[in-house]
Amino acid sequence: MMMESLKKKIDFALVFTVKNANPNGDPLDGNRPRTTYKGLGEVSDVCLKRKLRNRLLDEGQNIFVQSDERRREGDIFRSLKDRADNEPVLAACMKDMKAGKKTREDYARLACETWYDVRAFGQVFAFKKGKKEEEESDAVSIGIRGPVSIQPAFSIDPVNVTSSQITKSVNLETGKDPDKKGPDTMGMKHRVDFGVYVTYGAVNVQLADKTGFSEEDGEALKEALRTLFCNDETSARPAGSMEVVKLIWWEHNCANGQYSSAKVHRTLQVSCDAQGRVSVSTEDLEGLVPEVLDGE
Repeated sequence: MMMESLKKKIDFALVFTVKNANPNGDPLDGNRPRTTYKGLGEVSDVCLKRKLRNRLLDEGQNIFVQSDERRREGDIFRSLKDRADNEPVLAACMKDMKAGKKTREDYARLACETWYDVRAFGQVFAFKKGKKEEEESDAVSIGIRGPVSIQPAFSIDPVNVTSSQITKSVNLETGKDPDKKGPDTMGMKHRVDFGVYVTYGAVNVQLADKTGFSEEDGEALKEALRTLFCNDETSARPAGSMEVVKLIWWEHNCANGQYSSAKVHRTLQVSCDAQGRVSVSTEDLEGLVPEVLDGE
């Protein structure tokens, strides 16, 4: 049974630092850290939601879009279709849909009840068209709009990207001459020397009511944001190279919000001095006082 949905609009902002790391490589640019034409560092919203899903999975939430290397223990499914088809309540609902006993709205409701990320970020369930005429209903996708939206993160100042030539100590495959180094032993590694990044987001109450996103789900999101880079270490992002500085959490007193998200987000002021010390402050809005949390 779904818990009572969120009743008050939420806005949030996350301030984090990157030091000698590649926070989000661009596959169209040799995996160099993403930057804008003005030289600002960028981390895509897709990347941020991937990290959020990983953290929520670590905290015991049921996640639909799991990455292969971070699947829940015992989860053997390598595709979204397999995961959905092997969920008993959804498989039964799909059977009833074909028989005309259930609707797509019933399927969407059960999917939201089953997976945290579906009721938070939304999801599209696409079904292939059946061979028989009576199975044409399978061809229609079920779209779910999630209440949680998050923007790409951008650095407050232009970032310097350093590229280094690297070599492997062994060939990937044994060639005719084992002593000869192959071309695969050479490569490049890129990093952002230092940057302060900011991302903004919000939780829409009207959409939360449709998906069943609850107050408890909101608290889980807050903790996932605060600890975003826990268990996120890789060779491109060594331990300690990415740190959440502050999470700013605005909870309005009504469903529509006392102020627009744009106006709330503009109250945040972030700066960094020559020594790398980050300063975070907010301008006052009447009746709306943010909760400011330190990162883990």
